[in-house]
Amino acid sequence: MNQNDSNRQLQVLTVCGVGMGSSLILRMNAEKALSTLGVSAKVEHTDMSSARSMRADVVIAQGMHADDLAGVAPVVLSISNFMDVDGLRRQLDEALRAQGWLGDE
Repeated sequence: MNQNDSNRQLQVLTVCGVGMGSSLILRMNAEKALSTLGVSAKVEHTDMSSARSMRADVVIAQGMHADDLAGVAPVVLSISNFMDVDGLRRQLDEALRAQGWLGDE
């Protein structure tokens, strides 16, 4: 996604080791955080292996997996507390602004 794609829906992956419990919780919290930011996004949860072959604008993963996902997306966020929606919102806000995907309207 680039600045000219500001109306396009953001593609977000939430990732855990096997793509089950923690990535699903993270997906729900990412949807809440993105909604608070007013960002239109398609959020999918998946496992490490699948994530490497998927296209995304943002990958959100547990810290232990984030380094392995570098290069999968322009933005890879490392999360330590899956339940901290406000913390995730702050991380997303900073990262999306740095990419020029979120501005002051």
